[in-house]
Amino acid sequence: MNPTIRATPDTFITGDLSRPLGRPLTLAVLGAGARGAAYADLAAERPDVARVTVVAEPRERVRDVFAAKHAIDPELRFTHWRDLLTRPRLADVALIALQDAEHVSAAVALADLGYQILLEKPMATSEADCEAIAEAARRNGTALAVCHVMRYTPYTVKLKQLLLEGVIGDVVSLQHLEPIGSYHFAHSFVRGNWRREDESSSLLLAKSCHDIDWLADIVGRRVAKVSSFGSLSHFRPEAAPAGATERCVSCPLQDTCAYSATTLYRDGLRNGGTKQYFTRVVTAGELTEQAVTDALTDGPYGRCVYHSDNDVPDHQVVNLEFDGGVTASFTLTAFTPLENRHTKIFGTRGQLTGDGRHIEVYDFRTETRTVHDTSVDGSSAAEGHAGGDRALLNAFLDALQGGRPELIVSGIDASLASHRVVFAAERARRAGGVVEL
Repeated sequence: MNPTIRATPDTFITGDLSRPLGRPLTLAVLGAGARGAAYADLAAERPDVARVTVVAEPRERVRDVFAAKHAIDPELRFTHWRDLLTRPRLADVALIALQDAEHVSAAVALADLGYQILLEKPMATSEADCEAIAEAARRNGTALAVCHVMRYTPYTVKLKQLLLEGVIGDVVSLQHLEPIGSYHFAHSFVRGNWRREDESSSLLLAKSCHDIDWLADIVGRRVAKVSSFGSLSHFRPEAAPAGATERCVSCPLQDTCAYSATTLYRDGLRNGGTKQYFTRVVTAGELTEQAVTDALTDGPYGRCVYHSDNDVPDHQVVNLEFDGGVTASFTLTAFTPLENRHTKIFGTRGQLTGDGRHIEVYDFRTETRTVHDTSVDGSSAAEGHAGGDRALLNAFLDALQGGRPELIVSGIDASLASHRVVFAAERARRAGGVVEL
């Protein structure tokens, strides 16, 4: 375990961020769920650069396990992030991994207290709230980065390098797919925290503000126009098969239904793999048969996908026109395997095809194909967001601790601009027209 850093408020990083700090950064993690824990674990790998010293988490068991893992002093363990507002500043950085609706109040309040901020996406659930966060960061001189991890992956870095080298000539159009995955969608957007727009945000904002931001980063131009179409087509009562009951544990179809909660979460318990991540969410990390049974009997994750209270679309398309005439089409859908995004970029001299790890370049003149593997360790594109989690966190820590703010490539202006596109797309979807930005 690392010794506790006891920095005083007047020694916390502030003002001029261009000078190396000369000591490890201190991190306050607000929300010790999957995302907060993942970033904290990555930070713990670099104790000479950063150390987690504060946690705010309402679930006692989750908070205690997290605090013990990171050797956080008892007096720096809080039930609610608002508890930090009653104390002098306690850390250099606030890592905000709260529910989406809490982002604006936490980010504004903590920026006003002087914290530097690493903010999980989306910035906030409305355009006005995103602008409020940006204004708070600007007036306080806050180094704010939004966790648009796709900007930081080795895959993205290599792809942008190839485009800059002109391997496919001038970019004319892009086709991009986010295959959410059937059981991922059922978990998060039918049964889970992002199932209702009035309790979280739109599907496009919650799941795919990453992708809209990424497309803008790849093209490198301002989005001028946007249109969008999508709806909730399948996960609704009238699509329920005959005999389906309101809970999977009592349903006669639980062993044959493609969206069975008992199959999903018990598979995660017994077989590990990607599904175990979802099982941990359901049971707050307790991987036992009884914990799974209890959660499915009484909790939201045991509900039938056809008899939940969800209202977000299960498929959507977004069309973008950038300054200069470059176009992009983006599709997100529940009805796929759980796999990585797929992209085709069409240029005047060739075509680039990517899957988050491999990049294939087809040259029109030579009719040859060149494949680049961007994985540094042979892992799949789905693991740690293809290295994006680690690259994002390292860039943010090195920017602040090493006095290199230019390493933050998902800062206030870029993130606010891409969020505005998302909100414009939702206006277009509801109105059935084209929105100009």
